[in-house]
Amino acid sequence: MAFLELKKITAGYSKHEPILRDFSLSVERGKLVSLLGPSGCGKTTTLRLIAGFLTPREGRIFLNGKDITQAPPHTRNIGLVFQSYALFPHLTVFDNVAFGLRMRKVPKDELVERVSKALSITDLSGLEHRFPSQLSGGQRQRVALSRALVIEPSLLLLDEPLSNLDAKLRVGMRAELSRIQKTLEITMIYVTHDQVEALSLSDEVVVMQGGRIEQIGSPHQIYRYPATPFVARFLGFDNRLQGTVTAVNPDYGVLSVRGQQFTFSMKAVPNEPEHFSFLQEGEDVEILFRPEDASLGDSPGSDTLEVKVLFGTFLGKGVQYLVEFQDQELTVLCPEGYRFQEGQRAFLRLDPNTWFLVRKE
Repeated sequence: MAFLELKKITAGYSKHEPILRDFSLSVERGKLVSLLGPSGCGKTTTLRLIAGFLTPREGRIFLNGKDITQAPPHTRNIGLVFQSYALFPHLTVFDNVAFGLRMRKVPKDELVERVSKALSITDLSGLEHRFPSQLSGGQRQRVALSRALVIEPSLLLLDEPLSNLDAKLRVGMRAELSRIQKTLEITMIYVTHDQVEALSLSDEVVVMQGGRIEQIGSPHQIYRYPATPFVARFLGFDNRLQGTVTAVNPDYGVLSVRGQQFTFSMKAVPNEPEHFSFLQEGEDVEILFRPEDASLGDSPGSDTLEVKVLFGTFLGKGVQYLVEFQDQELTVLCPEGYRFQEGQRAFLRLDPNTWFLVRKE
């Protein structure tokens, strides 16, 4: 049995328009699982259900084998870290972290020991007597994390906890969260709309859209082998081309893109034999691919399309070019410096084994 189970949940804030319908999710003990998706997809609603702030209209919730569907929030032994930190400004770091233990009437000696341990885990030792206003954003976030950890929760829920931090602090806090989760072996549910956060932190990623799960898998599976067009587009398959299947057999397929033939392996997606099952000779398809899965060159080849360079944008890690292919605009990320000028002819080199194919509607 999974450590956390949501079974056939229907829930929402409006009587007639539930956000989640027949929603089921299982989480194994000791895993860090991210709920990833755009605003309004049901991520925070799922977290509120687990925490007990929202009761499902239908379905059951189990934690460690116990039905907690109707259990009050304070009886669930679940830690919470919010986007806003929610620290008490008039309390010191020590007293903020100790607040939950005092509410539970933990003896003083034990309270001091547990608070000290939590502050040590989050690298806040020595800051016990400071107030939130005297801390950096990253330190305040670690205080909120310490307060959630000090109660020794069965499960830790984090709702967009890094969104208020600048880019450098977010990277550092991602590393801290990963270290703490692995050290304590605590089960975490992490809500985010940031793909980098989800992919870099998680043991498993749950991609959501419209109150339903689109795909569950490891970060590598989600990134390289999206299961649906939504997941592909959400995870960066920004370019689209139209093609026609000209040949298909168990080993390979051939796609024609405006007369240019591209051959791809029918076994390019490991352990997913149904991935190309819809392909038939003569079928029109939409081809999705990432900017980094293409390149620009000076000469034509069997795997290239002739394009016109519109302009380039320096991104530090490379140059992202906007190019035009027969009235279609495509983007391509080149790791080298500027090579192509506005209006220049170039050749877009594609790798068909990185494509995501969709039946054209």
